[in-house]
Amino acid sequence: MKKVTAILTVLILATLVLTACGSAADGDVVIVAVENAYPPFNMIDEASGEPVGWDYDTVNEICSRIGCVAEFREAAWDGIFPAMQAGEFDWLADGVTYTDERAEIVDFSTPYVVVGQVLLVRADETNGLEDFKTNADLLVGTQIGTTNEIVAKETFPDKEIQSYEDFGGSVLALLAGDIDAVVIDNISASGFMAENEGDMKIAGQITSDEELAFVFPPGSELTEKVNGALAEMKADGTLDTLNAKWGLTE
Repeated sequence: MKKVTAILTVLILATLVLTACGSAADGDVVIVAVENAYPPFNMIDEASGEPVGWDYDTVNEICSRIGCVAEFREAAWDGIFPAMQAGEFDWLADGVTYTDERAEIVDFSTPYVVVGQVLLVRADETNGLEDFKTNADLLVGTQIGTTNEIVAKETFPDKEIQSYEDFGGSVLALLAGDIDAVVIDNISASGFMAENEGDMKIAGQITSDEELAFVFPPGSELTEKVNGALAEMKADGTLDTLNAKWGLTE
């Protein structure tokens, strides 16, 4: 009898443990791609070594509303759209600009912020945007495969644009003096300037009308759910709070 009682006790305890584990992970796991190199959207905090940023906070908030659990995975930008099209990830959260061409192969959420492209330079740079257009000796960089690269080539058609794997690489090249400017969106420019206080400044505004949105594989059920959550967050002020926290709004 004691053995039976002991077995029952173990089974009950096991059931309680499994129930507790289940409650901690309610919802479907969704694989979310990020670069961890695009402040303030996603980055590695130097002090803690942990990934942080607007993407992490916002995706987790959305998941709490639609019943999912976000599993963030670091991914390279180059080739990310074919990967999304093939369903290698469930969700791309990386400050992605909506374009008609991209929308032909992936699904976009409703936009969550509008950004502009700027020219980021070292703090001691005396040349402005117009100088960069006319001076062939001034080198310009950006990230490969981005709308920033397209804007850079359109703005400086006579220059050979130096395209890097990520914006972190282009910013390091700028600070090292290998290039003289980076074409980047204004929000990320502010993020990198905050990480390198006093070392860089904005030399000019190039564009002002790019919409950023989340990306999903074509036909994903997540698109409509995320759009609903974003609408709720806009209505109740949560999105404004997150945008203010991470510098997406002035």
